[in-house]
Amino acid sequence: MSDKPKNLIHKAKNAVGLAKQYWSAPAKGNYISYKEVACLSGAGFGVHWTTLLASMIGLNASNFLVGASIGLRPMDLQIMLNVANIIGIPLGIFRSWYYDNHNLKGGKFLPFLRMTALPTVLISLIFVWLPYERMEYTAKAVAVEVMYILLNIFLCLYSESYTYFQQIITPNAQERANVMSISQVIYSMAPTLSNLFIPMIAGWTWGLNNIWTYRIIYPIFTIIGLVFSIVFFRKVKERLILPKKKPEPVRMMDAIREVAKNKYYWIIQSAGWVVFLESGFGVILGWSFVYAYGGQYQTSLGLVNTIIGNAGLWAMLLTPLAIKLMGKRNLLITANAINIIVMIAMYFSYKNLIIVCILWYLNTFINTFWNIVQHNISADMKDYHQWKTGVRIDGLFGPLGMIGTVIGLFTGLVYPAIYEKMGLLENYDVLYDDNIRNNLFEVLILLSAVGALLNLIPFCFYNLTENKHKAYVDVLKVRAMFENHYLGELEDYELEDAMEVIIQAKELYGNEKLSIDKSGLYNARKMPKHTDEEKYARNNAIKEAKQKIRSIKETNLAIERAPIIIEDLEKFSSESAKAKLEAATETMANGKIYYYENARAELKSARRLPRKTKAEKEIRSDAIKLAKVKKESASLIRKYGLENITQPDDSVKQELLDRETSSFAESMKTKQQLRQHLKKESVYSRIIKPYSDAESLLAQAEYYEHYEELERRYHALHQ
Repeated sequence: MSDKPKNLIHKAKNAVGLAKQYWSAPAKGNYISYKEVACLSGAGFGVHWTTLLASMIGLNASNFLVGASIGLRPMDLQIMLNVANIIGIPLGIFRSWYYDNHNLKGGKFLPFLRMTALPTVLISLIFVWLPYERMEYTAKAVAVEVMYILLNIFLCLYSESYTYFQQIITPNAQERANVMSISQVIYSMAPTLSNLFIPMIAGWTWGLNNIWTYRIIYPIFTIIGLVFSIVFFRKVKERLILPKKKPEPVRMMDAIREVAKNKYYWIIQSAGWVVFLESGFGVILGWSFVYAYGGQYQTSLGLVNTIIGNAGLWAMLLTPLAIKLMGKRNLLITANAINIIVMIAMYFSYKNLIIVCILWYLNTFINTFWNIVQHNISADMKDYHQWKTGVRIDGLFGPLGMIGTVIGLFTGLVYPAIYEKMGLLENYDVLYDDNIRNNLFEVLILLSAVGALLNLIPFCFYNLTENKHKAYVDVLKVRAMFENHYLGELEDYELEDAMEVIIQAKELYGNEKLSIDKSGLYNARKMPKHTDEEKYARNNAIKEAKQKIRSIKETNLAIERAPIIIEDLEKFSSESAKAKLEAATETMANGKIYYYENARAELKSARRLPRKTKAEKEIRSDAIKLAKVKKESASLIRKYGLENITQPDDSVKQELLDRETSSFAESMKTKQQLRQHLKKESVYSRIIKPYSDAESLLAQAEYYEHYEELERRYHALHQ
């Protein structure tokens, strides 16, 4: 037997051995077992098919169901979408707030996945079975609008919860990329199968532009997906690095004020605002097979979709490696740059179905990287926010995102206006006309290329590297260790994780990066390989050389992380920290409620402080922040009156949080009362913020004084 088959057999045995070893318990440094990865894959399969019919219902001209099947005009559809989006804004804001403030059992997002799957399926089935054939145009439009709004109440909860859930399945960024890649490879079978069989069956029966396809064929897949979803979401769980104290309810406006300061959030959002342009060419493949050449190739669309879907499989497998080699930022920029080239090539070749399929295959390959990476960068951004502010927010990033919804009310009119201008109204049969269809395709492709360019630009300013993110997560572990120790709830494994981070950072802090010498690898590759012994010696030498290079690279990354970890560990011993602690002590002496009538003058004085050295800059920045907090406190006291300021009763909030409700209406009433209480609490907390910030700072300083005690406990574990 030659070496290659032997190596393949050896690798296969190793893979099986690893699967057995880590089936029930994850590898060291990881959080997720292979069993849970398998369950996550099954859950993802269920999500795709549960929402399959619902995802076919869209208010745009490219949608075969509401456009070609039901027969609604492009501009009417866009106006209906705008109305639905306007209604969806307060619903979206409520969802965002509720994610971070509910007290449902089972996790932060998993309860919504379990509760909204069935309503999503039932409403989508009712939607397609309404008797549109017997309705006047206006009645059809109203029925579609009402059902679309109702469907999206549950579909948005389901889809958003799934997106957020994937981001917190592990705090390890590289593991998250690996898990998402593996699970997507497995559950990509769901769209592969549906994309293969549905167009094929539709071609043999009613066609994709006939509503009976959506009444009979799609529901079969949707109901199977619902069963998968119900079964597998019971076998996965969420993971957040948080202290074990009960999280305080987060008031929306307070969260928005903090989110607005997150630069990475705005980079991600601004890229999303222009993505509508890039999506314009998305109709070309489907319309080419359904309408070009008289529609004679429509039955081939399922096979083509399956082959093209295979491109996503390879991208899913390669994404973890691509992230490791290039980083998320560079991967996103490269993907968008390649997409621009693909769209330019498509402009000159869209009349040739074979070339269109090849380019679509490449576009699918590239976009799969984007789809996986965008979830990862959103998760990284939230971890950064938690490191920066000390508060974990997930859902409440949503309200500011409504800016994109408002922008979409106007940008969404672009393509419908183009459709109607170029002759596409309620009769979609005009797309059988080569001139109308080809002219439309050229415009869509050019606009999509511009959109890809605009989408690329914001990520040129994204500098949250994988190593920075790892350092921030390490700091969160250290902070949680100190706080859990203070609460008396520190577990041994948490102590070990955090102390290993600190020990490594202390060993490497201040070290120069090691130079990487690849001569050993070059020499190993030059070794003779004539006999089996020589091949064996050469392979071992190559492995050792590569391992040495990897070890040096990992050490250099740890050297980069060390300052972030040590600065947090020693943040109370610097000159600026001492000045901050002194100011905090003075603020505490003023008492909780104090009228800072000289806050404006303090702010002016703080802005005049020197800023030549790093310490001076930090002292000045801290003084400005404190003065601003005092200024806001003083302004609220003037607004409400010093005599009217009282501390809200904590027992009222606790009663509302613990109150058991027997109906949705009762639950909403309780939430309204809680919102009113939280508003009073927010005003009070902003008034006493100078005092509470000072108290928190002094408490944190006290937590960090217990380091030696924790170090002794850690060493005791290893004796």
